[in-house]
Amino acid sequence: MEISERPWGSYEVILEYFGYKVKKITVNPGGKLSLQSHEHRSEHWIIVSGTAKITIGKVTQEREAGSSVFIKRGVRHRLENETNKITELIEVQLGNYLGEDDIKRYEDIYGR
Repeated sequence: MEISERPWGSYEVILEYFGYKVKKITVNPGGKLSLQSHEHRSEHWIIVSGTAKITIGKVTQEREAGSSVFIKRGVRHRLENETNKITELIEVQLGNYLGEDDIKRYEDIYGR
């Protein structure tokens, strides 16, 4: 499996078939994904280690390892790691198109 580096950490596609994709995502301490939405997919995040600050729509909450959230298609969302330890999650994408270009960014501290 190939690891894709990002300014906030990295991800690795574990499994991909028509209609779904599974990724392992690692968010570095202080890392912050863009506030974004997807037109063609929903996502299910399972926190497997660390703590994540998760925003879905207008609700923001902290989640610990062992918890999960579901993000509907079209809903703005973000994940942040405000701790000094790595946060890891499994992301399951569901939809008819799962390309990396299905991201509409609203805010991004890395200027993408």
